[in-house]
Amino acid sequence: MKVMASFKITIHIADRPYRLNVSDEHEEELFRSAAHFIEEQSKKYATNFAFRDKQDLLAMVALHYTTEALKKDSELNNSLDQFAEKLSSINQRLEEHK
Repeated sequence: MKVMASFKITIHIADRPYRLNVSDEHEEELFRSAAHFIEEQSKKYATNFAFRDKQDLLAMVALHYTTEALKKDSELNNSLDQFAEKLSSINQRLEEHK
C-alpha cells in the first residue's frame, strides 16, 4: 500500500491565516484557488452591498455558493432520475423483444 505524503500550506481568508495539510500539488492548487475565489467574492459583496464586517461578507459568500451547489446537486439528481427512467424503459423494451 502506497502512503501519500502530505505537506502544510497556509492560505489567507478574511485577513486570517489558515494552515492546512494537503496531499499533493493539485490539492494545494485547489485550496489556493478556492481561497482566492472567496477573497474576490468577498470584495464584490463589500462593494455592491456595503457590508463592512468580514463575518457578514463570508456568510453571504458561503450562503450564495452553498445555494448554488445545492441547486446543481438537485439538477444532477433530477438528470440521474430521468436517465434511470430512460434506461428502465429501454431495458423493458429489450425484455419484450427477447
